[in-house]
Amino acid sequence: MKTKHIILILVLVAAVAVVITTMTDSGTYSDFGEATLKPGKELHIIGKLNRAKPIVYDAQKNANQFSFYMIDENGIEKMVIYNNAKPQDFEKSEKVVIIGSMQGNNFHAKSLLLKCPSKYNDKQPSKFNAKKFG
Repeated sequence: MKTKHIILILVLVAAVAVVITTMTDSGTYSDFGEATLKPGKELHIIGKLNRAKPIVYDAQKNANQFSFYMIDENGIEKMVIYNNAKPQDFEKSEKVVIIGSMQGNNFHAKSLLLKCPSKYNDKQPSKFNAKKFG
């Protein structure tokens, strides 16, 4: 075989691999509606913490169980149960990404990703005085 044929075959194999990986579960975000329709399937759901409802965590009773209510981007609210310790500054998070599956009426998260508010604000930096040196 010529070198050109080998390179062409490698390119085709790489292209097929890319197509196959994009057609499988690519980890896109879902919502509680889809999670309810697909119980047991692992999904990524993005939403915000419902601060009006309680966050249940008692480190003395069970340090590895934590639950809260989350509203997804479609406005559907579900209780989320996370079998791990409550993350530090959880209440300050702007957005929450949960990875897990529906079990009954509750979403059981295997992991949490938090987007905390930025410590930087949108103010323009103060301008330096135009001084000439020298």
